[in-house]
Amino acid sequence: MRDDWRTDRIGSALRGANPSVLRRLGAGFAAMGDVQFLPGYAVLLTDDATVRRLSDLPRARRLAFLSDMDQLGEAVERACGRLDPAFRRVNLEILGNSADYLHAHVWPRFEWEPAEFVSGPVWLYPRERWSDEQFALGPRHDALRTAIGEELDRLWPAG
Repeated sequence: MRDDWRTDRIGSALRGANPSVLRRLGAGFAAMGDVQFLPGYAVLLTDDATVRRLSDLPRARRLAFLSDMDQLGEAVERACGRLDPAFRRVNLEILGNSADYLHAHVWPRFEWEPAEFVSGPVWLYPRERWSDEQFALGPRHDALRTAIGEELDRLWPAG
């Protein structure tokens, strides 16, 4: 898989060339996260690359983005809960400190996480978790991708 889409995640999603995208939602794209040390990690991408923060959107689009974030969170919750009995909850975050476009993180959390990380933010996990190839999104995550996609379809049936 070529990684050109990583330099323009939103443009590549709009062109249908972003392989991490699961579904087009009302105000953005549901996508799998690049790393899967917490299996099911997903990202909601805005559908407008010029939008930097939530407050840049008009109120109706802002509410649509937040609704999409809620929907993606519920889809991850349902899929992870079905696939892993140790699933606990999802954490939803809009941070925007490194990527210069509006996006939201959906992090599943599990009982099997190391005790020193289970009750804190995901960002406290060691840096090597973020770059270790064993946690990179790949074909071994296809069943999880399918499960999250199916849950999104249940929550947002095609019109």
